Order: sequence, then C-alpha cells, then structure tokens
Amino acid sequence: MTTSSAWSVALLGMDARPVEVEASITSGLPRVVMVGLPDTALYEARDRCRAAFAGAGLGWPSQLLTINLTPAWLPKSGSHYDLAIVAAVLMADEKAPGDVGRRCVFMGELGLDGCTRPVRGILPGVLAARRVGFDTAVVPAVQYREASLVEGVTVWPVADLADLVEVLHGRPVLARSMPQDTVDVPAQRLVGDLCEVKGQPEACWALEVAAAGGHHVFLHGAPGVGKSMLAQRLPGLLPALDDESALEVSAVRSLAGIEVGGGLVRTPPFSNPHHNASMAAMVGGGSRVASPGAISLAHRGVLFLDEAPEFSPRVLEALRTPLETGEVTIARANAQVRYPARFQLVLAANPCPCGMSGVPGGRCTCAPMSIRRYNDRLSGPILDRIDIHLRLMPNLAGLVDSLSGDPTAVVAQRVAEARERMSVRLTPVKCRTNAEVPGSVLRRMPRPQGTELLDDAMRQGRLSARGYDKVVRLAWTLADLAGRQVPDREDLAGALSLRQDEWRAAA
Repeated sequence: MTTSSAWSVALLGMDARPVEVEASITSGLPRVVMVGLPDTALYEARDRCRAAFAGAGLGWPSQLLTINLTPAWLPKSGSHYDLAIVAAVLMADEKAPGDVGRRCVFMGELGLDGCTRPVRGILPGVLAARRVGFDTAVVPAVQYREASLVEGVTVWPVADLADLVEVLHGRPVLARSMPQDTVDVPAQRLVGDLCEVKGQPEACWALEVAAAGGHHVFLHGAPGVGKSMLAQRLPGLLPALDDESALEVSAVRSLAGIEVGGGLVRTPPFSNPHHNASMAAMVGGGSRVASPGAISLAHRGVLFLDEAPEFSPRVLEALRTPLETGEVTIARANAQVRYPARFQLVLAANPCPCGMSGVPGGRCTCAPMSIRRYNDRLSGPILDRIDIHLRLMPNLAGLVDSLSGDPTAVVAQRVAEARERMSVRLTPVKCRTNAEVPGSVLRRMPRPQGTELLDDAMRQGRLSARGYDKVVRLAWTLADLAGRQVPDREDLAGALSLRQDEWRAAA
C-alpha cells in the first residue's frame, strides 16, 4: 500500500478551512472510492481526473484508489479540489516526489485534456492558506494575477498536468507569459456626473453629506424627479478603497465567481438588484454552497433598491441585522458562513402606486387603502435605520436648464477632506465613518450644542432613541464638512432637517 497527501481549502464564506486530500493505492479491483462528504461536483472529480490523466499521457493507477478528504465531518463542495487530488495521486503512484507537494496548497479544476480551468474563490482561498501557515499556492495559470494579490505567498501557476508534474519536482513554470505587475481595476463603470442632476440642489447636498459620513438615504418623490440619477452618482463621491477594503471587496467578488482581473478593486461597488430579488439573491445563500448576495457585493459601496416598496417585505426585513452589524451570517445544518456587508443603503420610492399622491398639479388615481398598503410595505424598523429621509419635489419650470451643482470631482474632494478629519478623530475607536460609531462611543464624544432640539423631537414622538443617535452622527458629519471641531446648533438643526420622515405624512 502506498499513501500520500496534498492540501487544498474548503471555502466557508469569507473564511476557509484547510483540507488534506489523501490518496491510497492498494491491491484490489481497479476503481476509485472517494470519501469525506463530497458534493456532486467534487464526487465527479474521479472521472475528470482520470480522463485528464489520459489526455496528458499519464497512466492512471490500475489498482484500488481511495481518496479521503479530511476532516471527514466537514461537507466539501466545488471543483477546485481537482489539482490537489491529482497531486496526491501522482505522489502516491510514485510519479512525483512528495516533499514539495505537501508544503503547497492546490486550487484548480481540470479539463478532460489535462488543462487547468479557473475556479471561484481563488483569492479568499489563498488568503486562508496564508493564515494557516502555507507560503506556496498552486493555481490555474489564468488566475495567477488574482492569486498574486496576496502578499507573503509564492504563487506557482500551472496551465496543464505537465506543469503540475514540474511543480511537484520542484521546477515550477513561473509566469511564462503572465506579467507580475498588477493594475487596480474598478468594480464597475461609474454612471454620469453629479452636475447632470438639475434643479435638486438640496438632494445633491444631502448626497454629499451621505457620502462623507457613510449614511443611509431614503429618497421619495414623484416619478422623474431624479431619485435614480442621484443614487447612481453616489459611488463617484466615495473615496477610493484602501488596501484592506479593496482586498475584502475583491475576495467577495472572487467568491461570487466574478473575475477580479489584474488588480484589486479600488472603486466602491454599486449593487442594484431588481425588485423581484429573492431572499437568497439579496442576503446570500443556496442549496448547498452559500454564495454571497447583493448586500455583500455592495460591501464598502452602495446598495440601491429602486422601487423599494415593490420588494418582498421578507427581503426588506432581512436587511435589519446587516444594517446594524455590517455583516451577514448564513446558517446551515453543518456550518455557518459569514460575509461582510458594510454598505450604504439607498432606497427610492414613489409616494403611491401611480406616483402622483401629494404632487403639486398631479392627479392621483389610487384608492386610499391602496396608498396605505403601498406605504406599509416599508416598515417602521427599516425606515428608522435610515439616516437621511428626503422628499424630492418636481423641478420648477425653467430650472432644469438653468440650475447645475458642483461636478462630482469637486464634491468628492470635499468628501475626502471631511473623511480625513473624521479619520483623525475616529482612528482610536477603530471606526471609518461617523455612521459606524457605536452609541456608547458617541456619548463619550464632546456634546454638540443645541441638543434641546433633539429632546423636543423625542418628547413629540418624532425621534426614537436610535434616531437620536443618528441625528447626532449626521451633525458630526456636517461639522466635518464645515471644518468645525464640534457640531454647533446649526449643524444639529441641519441634521434634524435631514432626518424628518415625511414618507407617512406625504401618503
């Protein structure tokens, strides 16, 4: 009996666990037995690997071959174990020495001709390998750049089984035609400039405040007033992602099967799911493999829900915990997976199904009960978690062509300066923006002037305890934009005006 092993990783959300792939060749009928809770895609690796051996001109073992995936209690899924299985079989069959292969982590799928194919999760897999002590990773050649984004790990690309044999002999084929320099790439192409939004100066100012402090926004108003235009331009106001955030965003995209390209994603992402999105599509999930959802794809960026009342109430209510914690945990019978979800939520809604309720000069055709049901689809707990509530009015005659605000580049510079001020203040408490400051920390900061305005609003029932803290955070953002050390009464009044919830009243 000859036995050998290689290493791969099991992807569990943003976390990963090392998996030892053992291969044992013993006397018996020539067949392959795979144990260790593989899913269908992994179980079919037996046939893929055997055909790949034949395509590469290598001989598959003609005895009983047992492949064990350890730990055996952990469910394994995906096709990225192919390279580890083949490496273990080559070493067990004494076609390659075992000293090199046991020090590497292998990730990659094999084609029937022996060539390697890309797989999802290369970036978080290599990150996990570094975390548990591996310093070398073997990946498909086409994903060499993505794996090379992880510092401290030597990446050996393999284009086919011949390259893998060279790696196992300690003769890696290093980046034959793959330059090692990487170029940062955007998450998506930004849409338009803020100066294209005409006749909505208050909304543009509110968007600047939201970008500076990382605040959530609820835009409601008649159709055509510019709600979608404003939301699409918010990512352009946000600062470029730092190294840590860029690595997180790139890892989430890798897990979702989105090509990362030749560098880290530096542009804040923009996720815009349709209103028929399911629970799994929004928060993540799946039958066996829990994939990231829209809220995780919007991590460190913007999640825009257009026509928010048309979303399923269950889907909207599922946003409550991520809005507070900045992450989502998906529970399964055998494991729990965690995905980051620190996003800025932008909701957009019409005042009623026809969109004309409360609009000057408009004629609403909706029944009162229809308007009531439409508005009730956005619950109080969700609206209470939104920092900025803004009702957009239709443009007055002549303003569309005459009024134009500052361009995105100018506003983004002001946002960057405000972020720098709050960074100096918030670094000791390990927060990035005012919106992330916990209430306990917020109450230890210098008290803003004019807090009696908030006390009156609470006595009148216009503010909850959560709303009180959100207004104070908005006031700090206004002070940062103005260059003040502590919010004054004017900042607090401005923050309170941004918090006024006219959604129910307008209906």
